[in-house]
Amino acid sequence: MKKSFLFLFCLCFFFACNTYRSLPELVYNNDWETLTIEATAQIRNGDAAAGWKYLTEGDYIGSGIPFDLVKKKIATQKDTVLNRTGANENLPFGLTAFQHNNGTTVMSGNCLTCHGGYLNDEFIVGLGGFGSEFNDFSKNNAPTFKALNTLVKIKYKKDSKEREAYDIFGKINKEALSYIVTPFEGVNPAFRLEEAYIMKRNKEDLTLQEDSNYKLDKRYTLASDVPPWWHLKKKNALYYNGMGRGDFTKLLMQASTQGIKDSTEARAIQQNFIDVLAYLETLEAPKYPKPVNEKIIWQGEKLFNKKCSQCHGTYGEIEAYPNKLVALETVKTDPYYAQNFSTKMHLADWYNESWYGQSEPKSFVQPMDGYIAPPLDGIWATAPYFHNASVPTLEGVLNSKIRPTYWRRIAELDYEKMGWRYQEMTKGGNKKTYNTTLPGYSNQGHDFGDEFTKEQRMAVIEYLKTL
Repeated sequence: MKKSFLFLFCLCFFFACNTYRSLPELVYNNDWETLTIEATAQIRNGDAAAGWKYLTEGDYIGSGIPFDLVKKKIATQKDTVLNRTGANENLPFGLTAFQHNNGTTVMSGNCLTCHGGYLNDEFIVGLGGFGSEFNDFSKNNAPTFKALNTLVKIKYKKDSKEREAYDIFGKINKEALSYIVTPFEGVNPAFRLEEAYIMKRNKEDLTLQEDSNYKLDKRYTLASDVPPWWHLKKKNALYYNGMGRGDFTKLLMQASTQGIKDSTEARAIQQNFIDVLAYLETLEAPKYPKPVNEKIIWQGEKLFNKKCSQCHGTYGEIEAYPNKLVALETVKTDPYYAQNFSTKMHLADWYNESWYGQSEPKSFVQPMDGYIAPPLDGIWATAPYFHNASVPTLEGVLNSKIRPTYWRRIAELDYEKMGWRYQEMTKGGNKKTYNTTLPGYSNQGHDFGDEFTKEQRMAVIEYLKTL
């Protein structure tokens, strides 16, 4: 199987960022340091087993590539990860074959393209960060997709069911992929891709329209890390800036804007995502696989509870997660991701005025100039760190002075510094080198651990391994 061919389909799916050459002016307007995001009512009567099946085999993308066109190149090895049967029996875990509503079997990416991957040779559902083998958006794959459009037109007649089942998927993706090219690999431009998907969707009924709702700039792409799914059950709001509010089923199904026909299809998908939410809330963080230094864990826990727990929560027998939104001026991590949503309102305005925000159960997008202090369950498995994936190790999170300016990941874990092993580089410009000098990708801020001694820092890291 050709990796580039597989990668094409994975690109057609994601949901986490924004992109502009004219980045917002850095003006902090916070009159608060932290805010607590209160819980909203959620639908929690779903069937977790049904949610897993729908997540891995369901039709939530709506349309896709005619399966007969690609199955000889893609469906080549038995699925030993998800152990699916039928049309999905020989597909990679990040792809799903499903039946279009006209009866044609089509294929598209699924949620695990971003939210699943390998760590220590074990496949982990819900793994974010560098866990996904599909996490390279540094190439412009729009020309490849345009070639696919031509192939479909050659292979199938204009009035065929295959062309009908491919139509929306093809129309949207032939343009959308050109908006998500990142400056290097390892970051995810998902929300930027969603903005491209909804750019020509009618707000009321979600159908495609000729006129654009707004204009997008292709010249610079902001992207983010991928958060782990097992944190979901603790959250009162979704996304790094906490802007996803209200009903989670709608917030989780936004990738459907890639290929659905209208709001009638969206409603059916939302009902299935009640089950998906039930499944996601069963996920637990993976346990740290190596022995820990019991002699210093108690010291690390004490330091953590004194310095970090007020934002990141407490763990152990009595767990509490405060859902704190921390102001940009307080946390001082790179502000562009948060400010891009709070100043460039394409996504928020469309979403809040659309079927998603106006029909029951209602959800809404409320961007603010801050970032959520995330839960830390399974933090050992979620490198790189910060919302923009700019820091490769926990040691760097707790010591701002040692963070590399330019670095390239080595594909193995560093269990002492806790994170990815990396090679420090002298300059950026390479697609495999993370460049923290670029707007939106700085490793600045969160210097709360700088006051620790080296011994204290190692004790905190040792404690974090146990979460």
